[in-house]
Amino acid sequence: MAVLDVGTSKVAALIAIAGPDGEPRVIGTGQKPCAGLRRGLVTDFERTEAAIRGAMDQAERAAGVQVEYVYASISAGNLGSDVATAEIDIAGASITAADMVTLREAGRARINPGSRTVVHAQPALYALDGQPGVESPLGFHADRLGMDIHVVTADTPPLKNLDRAIRNAHIGLKSLVASPLAASLSTLEREERELGVALIEIGAGVTTIAVHMFGMLVGVAAIPMGAHDITNDLAAAFSTRRSHAERLKALDGAAVTVPKDNHDAVEVPPMTDDGMAEPTRVPKAQIIGVIRHRLDLLFREVAIKLDMLGFVGPQARQVVLTGGGAELRAIADFAAGALNRNVRIGRPRGLTGLPPAQGGPAFATLAGLVLFAANEVPDVWHAPALPSSTRSGGRLAQMIEKLRGSL
Repeated sequence: MAVLDVGTSKVAALIAIAGPDGEPRVIGTGQKPCAGLRRGLVTDFERTEAAIRGAMDQAERAAGVQVEYVYASISAGNLGSDVATAEIDIAGASITAADMVTLREAGRARINPGSRTVVHAQPALYALDGQPGVESPLGFHADRLGMDIHVVTADTPPLKNLDRAIRNAHIGLKSLVASPLAASLSTLEREERELGVALIEIGAGVTTIAVHMFGMLVGVAAIPMGAHDITNDLAAAFSTRRSHAERLKALDGAAVTVPKDNHDAVEVPPMTDDGMAEPTRVPKAQIIGVIRHRLDLLFREVAIKLDMLGFVGPQARQVVLTGGGAELRAIADFAAGALNRNVRIGRPRGLTGLPPAQGGPAFATLAGLVLFAANEVPDVWHAPALPSSTRSGGRLAQMIEKLRGSL
């Protein structure tokens, strides 16, 4: 299994094989900085292709294999979600695999993406006679079998541009995966999904949100703001280069101040390197103040999106932060106060042999892509419809199968 996380600041690749204990085992990784994207959108094909080739070449050399296709993440394209509902008549019989195929086709017919592209269309909830809550309805008796389908869509051009960049790097694209879905697979606990949890992935240029309830993904949203905006704010506030501002954020930045930050001074290099300008010294609290202003803007938008996705009420209390922005010191404490919810940092799990350097929240999507590929998550829209000749012999065979199930 080969996966590719194409982000605004970096491209990361990972190759894994199925492990004997069920957990995929990492056999090769690679990473390259990327300057060909802006807010997740491909803006320079040549630079993006070079970063993709470089990251995948590193992973292939480490693994000793050459990959043919990859699963790749997507966070751009104004990710959005909706729910489509389908229902079929069972007439009291036992639900069979043929019924599930019929339900899937009925569900596919109810999906209308318009001018957008369907990224995922996953069964969210099954209902028997109008009562939801069944994970796998096979074998149950019912008069009516229903299904809610969570449909994730995105603007079509950004997806086509990313597809082209990957294919131009001489790699086949197996599937595009919404980055918040991938990050959820590697960081969330099963009980969190059942009780209700919102995953917030703070990337370099885009922040994505995935809401889970009843064990299923029920909502996705994206905000065109991320960790690079903090870097740009610091660079503008202290008249320094972005590279210096990034270092300030990583080494001296935080989301919460402590009393000594008012006295500790930090040296900020000048914008020019002509030898005439001298570095300035500013209190660490001033740096943190710039960071907090941007975080206020970001989490204000996050709160609006959570309300729009229906993440409200007594069970909407848990939030998990991932992405490179989640590595900012004390950001969980800041988010807990801004959102009035319990907040923790999500780190990737479920893989054997993941290098320590890729064990932080910035690589949650990369690890989740492997789990997505390994689990073969069902998809109503992209799964090919079965021809009538293979559906247990057609309608007559389906009727016979139902009769057998009723005996």
